[in-house]
Amino acid sequence: MIEYVDADKAPLKNTGQIKIYSQEDFEGMRKASQMTAECLDALVPLVQPGVTTQEIDDFVFQFGKERGGVPATLNYRGYTKSCCTSINRVICHGIPDPKKKLKEGDIVNIDVTYIVDGWHGDSSRMYPVGKLKPAAKRLIEVTHESLMRALEVAKPGNTTGDIGHAIQEYVESERCSVVRDFCGHGVGKLFHDMPNILHYGQKGAGTKLMPGMIFTIEPMVNLGRPDVKVLKDGWTAETRDKSLSAQFEHSIGITSSGCDIFTTSPAGLFNPLDAQTGAAA
Repeated sequence: MIEYVDADKAPLKNTGQIKIYSQEDFEGMRKASQMTAECLDALVPLVQPGVTTQEIDDFVFQFGKERGGVPATLNYRGYTKSCCTSINRVICHGIPDPKKKLKEGDIVNIDVTYIVDGWHGDSSRMYPVGKLKPAAKRLIEVTHESLMRALEVAKPGNTTGDIGHAIQEYVESERCSVVRDFCGHGVGKLFHDMPNILHYGQKGAGTKLMPGMIFTIEPMVNLGRPDVKVLKDGWTAETRDKSLSAQFEHSIGITSSGCDIFTTSPAGLFNPLDAQTGAAA
């Protein structure tokens, strides 16, 4: 049985309970999340052919340092970098590397989480490197749209299963697949908390959404099959069939009528393909 608890009365650990946050807590999340979104905006001109993923990581570290934000991934469970850089067939948790240069036609997901005043602002988005092939563009569009559809059903009275269903139904209708080995998660004063947000599922299943819940939605979508292979480094997850993968992630809070998207791009750059055509993102 799912138990909901006021966040200010809960211990600072994952107890299996779902924390319900206050409006003041929402503002703390918004502050941290906007620093993350501003960093992801500022990375746009840096993501070019020839740039190393370590240069991206250095930028993320310095951006946070100058603004009072600490990268949550730095030294988290032995991870030694300030962000994740997942290129092409890497699904998530790609490790920045001074020897890894971006190439024309690559697609890269950059995942950043800053801790500000104890709150974790967690977001990721896709970046095109130069001119993309049609299949890569299509994958980015499908993945972004799947997140948008999930946000539409992220409201009180619905369930986590409604979120997963919205993603899965759309992605599979576009002949792509949803990765099932990783999920969204509760977030706040903890980096990873309850509830888990699966990106597939059935309508009405799972946990009921209540005002005050805070969590990420972060669908990972493959052009090929959903199967995953984790490399020997213990972090990097790739598509087993070597197909392209993409991901978009927002941190959100459930309100009385819908959801509050904390990690909205200040410059309207969240969907890079919309940004290229001048549309709002």
